[in-house]
Parts: sequence; C-alpha cells; structure tokens
Amino acid sequence: MKKTIRNRNIVFLGTSLPRECGIATFTQDLLDEFDHIQGFNKPCIIAVNNNETYLYQEQVMREIEQHKLSDYIETAEYLNVSDVNLLVIQHEFGIYGGESGEFLIPFVERLSIPYIVIFHTVLTNPSAKQRHIMNRVAELSVKVITMAQSTVKDLSSIYGIDAAKVAFIHHGVPNVKTESRSKLKEQYGFADRKILSTFGFLSPGKGIEYSIEAMCGVVKQHPDSLYIIFGKTHPVVKQETGEVYRQKLMDLVEEFDLKHNVLFVDKLLTQEEVIQSLVMSDIYMTPYLGKDQAVSGTLAYGVGIGRVIVSTPYRYAEEMLAEGRGLLANFRDSASLEACILQLLDNPALVKEMENRTLELGRTMLWNEVAKTYAAIFQENIAVSELANRSVI
Repeated sequence: MKKTIRNRNIVFLGTSLPRECGIATFTQDLLDEFDHIQGFNKPCIIAVNNNETYLYQEQVMREIEQHKLSDYIETAEYLNVSDVNLLVIQHEFGIYGGESGEFLIPFVERLSIPYIVIFHTVLTNPSAKQRHIMNRVAELSVKVITMAQSTVKDLSSIYGIDAAKVAFIHHGVPNVKTESRSKLKEQYGFADRKILSTFGFLSPGKGIEYSIEAMCGVVKQHPDSLYIIFGKTHPVVKQETGEVYRQKLMDLVEEFDLKHNVLFVDKLLTQEEVIQSLVMSDIYMTPYLGKDQAVSGTLAYGVGIGRVIVSTPYRYAEEMLAEGRGLLANFRDSASLEACILQLLDNPALVKEMENRTLELGRTMLWNEVAKTYAAIFQENIAVSELANRSVI
C-alpha cells in the first residue's frame, strides 16, 4: 500500500511586513518562494511587535509583544500542541525582549517541536549575555544557519556551538525582471550620467558622509557622475534622534557644492525599485563603519544583481568581494573611496570584467536557488526529528 506523504507546516518567528525591518523583508522573500516548492503548505509567521500596531496579512498567525515574557511562554505552549512540523527562528539581538533579547531562552526551553535558528548577526566580540543566548538557542535547535562563510568557524570557536549543526546558506536576492541599465537611466532622467548608489535605512553607522566627501574629487574628473542615496532614516534612529543624520549629510552636500551630484531619495523602496536602482547603477557603495559586520543584505543584493561594488573592508564585504568582485577602501577615508571610484570610472574594461565575476556568484544567490537549499534542510530535519520521536517496541 502506497504511503501518502503529507505537506509540512513551517512557521517563522521574527518581524513581519509591513513593519519596516530587514528581517521582515528577508522572511517575506523566503516565505514567498515556498509557493513554488512542493511538500510544504504555505508557511506562516509569528510576528514580534515593538509596541506598535501593524496591519498584518493573513500569513501572520500569531503575535508576540517584544517586552512581554508571558507572550513567549504562551506561544511556545501553543506551538507544542499545534500541527507545526518545524519552527524557523530569525535571530537578531534587538528584536526580542529582555537584555540582548534573552526572552528567547525561556521560549526555546519550553518548545517540544524542532526548530532551526538563522543567525543574522554574529559578533566577534560578544558580551557574556549575547554569547550565552546564542549558545543556548543553538544548543536546543536541530540546525543553525549562518549567511557568511567567515562566521562558520566563529559560531564554534566563540559561541561554543557544535560545528556539525552549522550550515552556510547565502543571503537570498530577489529575481526581478527589469529594463536594461541604459533604458532605466533614460526612464528616470539620468541618461548619460554615471550612477553610484547606496540603498537601505539611513543610520550613522552607514558612513555615507565619507562617500559624499569622496564625490568632491570624483566630480572634478567625472562631472557627469551622480551619487544617489536611496532610503528612509532607520525607524529606531528616527525615534531616538529624528533626522539629525540625514540633515548632517544634506549639509555636507551643500557645503561641498554637490547639489548636482548627490541626490537623496527619502523613501522605503519596493522590491522592484530596489532592483531597478541597482540595475541602473554603475557602482554600488557600502562605506560602512563597523568592521565586524558579518552580513549585509544590501551588499548581497548588489552582488546578486552583478554590480561592481566599492566598500569598506567589513567582514562580509571582504568575503563577497574576494577574487576581483569589487574594490575595498579604508574605513573612514574619503580619499581612499575616491581613488577606488576613479579607478573604476576611468577603466570601463575593468568594470565589465568585475561585473561578470560578481554576476557569476550572484546567480547562486537568487532566492529561488537559496529557497531550495532551505527546503532540503527543513525536510531533512523534520524527518530526523520524527524518526527520533518514534517509539521502538
């Protein structure tokens, strides 16, 4: 008699759109791909809220108030009696309650269903509390996912996580069809201009002031160049300090007389607009200040679209731009950024060569490919967990 294999039920724990958060976007992109993968019902989300009310779509099956410990306990108990086969925890210290998000520990300690944890941040110098949280959450999981090859060893050596549990999967990138670079430039009124761009939430750690200063020297040799800064101020930054950082950047543009060469687009881009902004760009910039940044979704997008990237040498950039996929400038050094930009603008053949190398890696990072890897890991760990739970008579 043929056995019927039922579809699996997967639930994601983390933030959810329309909350403006990179993890919410990541979760949505991965969830959407499961519409095209056999063996799974449409995944759901348990959304963690930050004292705000969001108009969630029906995929959000339950909500947790970030700072309310009882919500975590009740949700764990709910999952234990549900038909959920696997929980996927999106981990970032700032989205869970308690010191460094420690409310996650009593939550996982009460879970009796298997779960996988995706670590979006892996610090090289964590506090004792941060280390303990990640170690404990990983210890009780069936699998740990990291999105940078450089952090695989760290999870074992710094956090004491069993190396056999750890898997590396690239950050996914949407596959959106757009017009060509030249057509998009024409469409947006930038024909005959060299476009440099940065996208994402604005915050002081992004180092955009150094890119703006670098443009002073760039425009002397390439007056047609235009640096476009796409993105709203980060919601947390805006809540704490308003638009101080954006105003500082705008004042710099005024001071350096770069009004013709620097443009701010103060909005949260749609997925299609993000891809269009990258396709339109000749150079993508991530002049970030934090050298320990292990993953950057915006840099992953730049690589996925096959752009030439100029970046500071934070950990993820060093990994992704290896083998001639971009240029690394010094931290907090506008002259170094300027030299990298000019090297590219003065050498179209080098740009073409780098684009080809970057695109080769980028094709492996598209969400439809990445989601297949996740699906295989989900199925494998559900099967192992079910096998372990069977009684031997």
